Amino acid sequence: MEALVSANDVLFVLLGAIMVLAMHAGFAFLEVGTVRSKNQVNALVKIMVDFSVSTVAYFFIGYSIAYGVNFFSGAEVLAAKNGYDLVKFFFLLTFAAAIPAIVSGGIAERAKFNPQMAATFLLVGFIYPFFEGIAWNNQHGFQDWLNAAFGAKFHDFAGSVVVHAMGGWIALTAVLLLGARSGRYGVDGRIHAHPPSNIPFLALGAWILTVGWFGFNVMSAQSIQGISGLVAVNSLMALVGGTLAALVMGKNDPGFVHNGPLAGLVAVCAGSDVMHPLGALTTGVVAGGLFVWAFTMTQNRLKIDDVLGVWPLHGLCGAWGGIAAGIFGLKSLGGLGGVSFMSQLLGTGLGVIVALVGGTIVYGVLKQLVGIRLDAEEEFNGADLSIHKIGATADH
Repeated sequence: MEALVSANDVLFVLLGAIMVLAMHAGFAFLEVGTVRSKNQVNALVKIMVDFSVSTVAYFFIGYSIAYGVNFFSGAEVLAAKNGYDLVKFFFLLTFAAAIPAIVSGGIAERAKFNPQMAATFLLVGFIYPFFEGIAWNNQHGFQDWLNAAFGAKFHDFAGSVVVHAMGGWIALTAVLLLGARSGRYGVDGRIHAHPPSNIPFLALGAWILTVGWFGFNVMSAQSIQGISGLVAVNSLMALVGGTLAALVMGKNDPGFVHNGPLAGLVAVCAGSDVMHPLGALTTGVVAGGLFVWAFTMTQNRLKIDDVLGVWPLHGLCGAWGGIAAGIFGLKSLGGLGGVSFMSQLLGTGLGVIVALVGGTIVYGVLKQLVGIRLDAEEEFNGADLSIHKIGATADH
């Protein structure tokens, strides 16, 4: 029976890893559909290479920083208990690799390729696992302090803060250091739209992410005994709430409608295992509305050219999700309890600080050393021809 349980756990986590790996196709097509046609090839190549660089960085450095585990032993040792430690690494790698995939959408259409790959290695190898170890492996005493002071540790079941808020706030630093795309904002104060190139591709990307998210959330239990139907239904309710809120606030705009479920799912990750479904629905509604409001504000009022709106979607909605777990996870609001509002607030705040400091250091140093932005002619021609020497269609 022990061997059967072990084998089932391996299969369970492996299927979760595959589902989250498939989500990277969602990241790719969401970006392909949003950017202009001269940057579509670049979007596809970035996500694939980002994942590969992330794997190397996490295998050799990041996973050891976060969990104190390395794989420098014989295959016989690694394969013990059906290789559960290996598939767990694979599963957590797909989370880590989401960081550069998130950043990619914000910096699209004007970022150099090789410096971004260097940033990916540094972020996944050092910045992300530092906070991952604090939140998910009880490192550096922060969780113990929260437990002593407020009666509960920081709770982030599936990564609203550890993955999404981290990725979104790191992306904000990169976007600010890069500056807006050429022609996006006129010197006379006028805003010039760069409309999405392909709404069906954008929608396809959103659908792939939405489906894969049930592996992201449900399989964060990391064992078949820990699987929870509550997590699945809460994820469902949050995506529905985010979609409907984005539909109403976005006035039927398809870009908002297809990002709405993602906003809800980002926000529910942290507390999906402790909330009541009505709490998850409310969390999703708030996230969907927050995304539309913040995207409009950053693009039009603050003139921050975050192409896919990754800071509103992942940064703000992820932070909201961390805090929401401390609200709707309380027993008084129908949750399972075991959470503290102050612990959630402080844990979320720490994640944001680590992301801002780490992102500023990584992209700031790269900007000074090698530059992170295409020159004006390369940006005008598009990243496809400038970097990859081929366009998305035969005539280019």
